[in-house]
Amino acid sequence: MYGLFEVISENLEGKDIIKINIASGSEKPYYLRKQGMTERGCFLRIGSSSEQMPIAMIEDLFSKRTRNSIGKIVSNRQDLTFEQLKIYYNTQGYELNDEFLSSLDFHTPEGKFNYVAYLLADNNSVSIKVAKYNGTDKIDLIENVEFGYCSIIKATNSVLDKLNVENRTFVRITGTAEHLEKQMIDKTALREALINAIVHNDYTSEVPPVVEIYSDRLTITSYGGLMPGLDKKEFLAGRSMPRNRELMRVFKDLRFVEQLGSGIRRILKVYNKRVFNISDNFLEISFPFESDYIEDNQTIEQNKIQKTREKTREKTREKTREKILNLIYSNSYITTIEIAEIVGITIKGVEYHLSKLKKEGCLERIGPDKGGYWEIKK
Repeated sequence: MYGLFEVISENLEGKDIIKINIASGSEKPYYLRKQGMTERGCFLRIGSSSEQMPIAMIEDLFSKRTRNSIGKIVSNRQDLTFEQLKIYYNTQGYELNDEFLSSLDFHTPEGKFNYVAYLLADNNSVSIKVAKYNGTDKIDLIENVEFGYCSIIKATNSVLDKLNVENRTFVRITGTAEHLEKQMIDKTALREALINAIVHNDYTSEVPPVVEIYSDRLTITSYGGLMPGLDKKEFLAGRSMPRNRELMRVFKDLRFVEQLGSGIRRILKVYNKRVFNISDNFLEISFPFESDYIEDNQTIEQNKIQKTREKTREKTREKTREKILNLIYSNSYITTIEIAEIVGITIKGVEYHLSKLKKEGCLERIGPDKGGYWEIKK
């Protein structure tokens, strides 16, 4: 369960070889502990030999270190649970023991849960927004959905499901009356772009990735730009330098990521380098929609299925609100925490339903949050 290196068997000029790809570390330079960060302790590989690293290079690499990594930041919550993550690992055939969390580097040197653990925990305040607009700009917002407040693995799966629905299939009738099907965006490239944005996002500023869908394109934006020491040419060549090695490891364990740096190469098999917009603070991938295709019957069926799903979700929401009203009817002083535990949803979920009930005039809060009570209006 390391996720930071891979072993590949290849045939080169008739010879079977073993190739080992190792992800570049983010806290260079690495050195011999006995010699320290000096010319005698730091080495540079040149061909088949090693040479002492010049002091100027040592200082340059040290200045670019990532000191504030999510592995070193203490989680603002220490009552974390990881049942969702364990289910995903069990699904991949892993047998988990008592050292599971420690093996994933979920703790700081002081033994407290770090921000990596927080991102992968069952409950957190992190969400990935998917916004949909009616035109080519951000003026007319028609849908704004957030996926999160749970393990980022679960949130990733939810966003992927959403994008699969949005990525409709089109058909073109050729001169020979042959139907040629194609999706609005290449499915593999879209998946790789999303995973790449989530794994390499800079979470130290608590800015999660964002997906935006326009009438002519879909964009995925992650915060942080490129890693120090990795330039645009190296990035587009598929060079890998994980910003969050702990996240990279988990995503590779769970087979969201197949090979180090392979995501960018897969995107560039289908799209031009111009789809990447790289700045100091952000990395955006913008996929243009296929323009010469029309929707086929499959898309119509997908829309029907989507509408059916929405109706099912709404029925589920109505049943949940009915349960909440029954609990309040029995105990007008019941707290949101108690409701969440009984109904089996998150506290934010309870707050969402209570807000809806208040807007609909079914419920009113009398008094302050602490010491007050609920009153059913109708």
